[in-house]
Amino acid sequence: MRRALSVGFVPHAIFVACLWTLIRADAFSGHGRWTDAAPHTPAGIAGTVLGICACAAVLGLLLHPFQVRAVRMLEGYWGRWAPAARLADVLVRYQRRRWRRAEGIVRDAGRERVRADGARRLAALPPYEVLLPTALGNALRAGEMRAGERYGLTTLASWPRIYPQISRSLASAVNSARDTLDTSVNLCYSFLACAAASGAAVYDESGVWWLPAGSLGAAALAYKGAVTTAQAYAQLMHVVYDLHRFDLVRAMHYPLPDREGEWDLFQRISDVLADRAAELPYDHGRPGRTESDGTT
Repeated sequence: MRRALSVGFVPHAIFVACLWTLIRADAFSGHGRWTDAAPHTPAGIAGTVLGICACAAVLGLLLHPFQVRAVRMLEGYWGRWAPAARLADVLVRYQRRRWRRAEGIVRDAGRERVRADGARRLAALPPYEVLLPTALGNALRAGEMRAGERYGLTTLASWPRIYPQISRSLASAVNSARDTLDTSVNLCYSFLACAAASGAAVYDESGVWWLPAGSLGAAALAYKGAVTTAQAYAQLMHVVYDLHRFDLVRAMHYPLPDREGEWDLFQRISDVLADRAAELPYDHGRPGRTESDGTT
């Protein structure tokens, strides 16, 4: 219920309320009659609230299947459309300059505090060669490229398998971070849509230009919140692999490794998940009963 309200309802209700206000004020046909926008009777207020809620609920249901795509758009996965590709190239070059500056601080700074700050910024970014155009994309990719790789596991392939093994308390923290991320992303889109709609409606009314300007400011704040939450989510991904990587081994019925064999085992599991042949014996928890399978 909490996710449905925060992710699927509130952001859409904000946009619906904004659009409804602009239409009621007749702002698209000239100077708006803003005093007419608000209902003046209890029945009118109740009808307005119910109408906004109903429209927001329907809009949320229609857009729910595109939630992953909505996040990926803000990450910087913009496809092969030529203008978008050119913009992505420009932004990636900017992100690479940021990466080099942080690396230079870590390498050359004389003060320990400055070096620590540079190291912190560098740790929040993925490797240089896989940087994405946006801060949100790089915050998430830092987790996707490092959480499991520290142990030899490919994070993107192993995450759907390790997630069901995590403890209830950690799952609650991961889910809360993901819900907050999706909420921030949807709020960013909602305020951008409000800015576009209000800008089209009040472009000839300088007295209410604060409406699209405020919407843009709220969209920027929501995006910053999404980046901050993505960094926390990436850290939680690291914690999942720190605590539950061996639960993944048990769930896949492979024998637990010792310290020397851990890296090799997880690399071979990554090969299995990538549909590459790997020789791994099964361990079904019965002493003396292992089964070698060269096809998994």
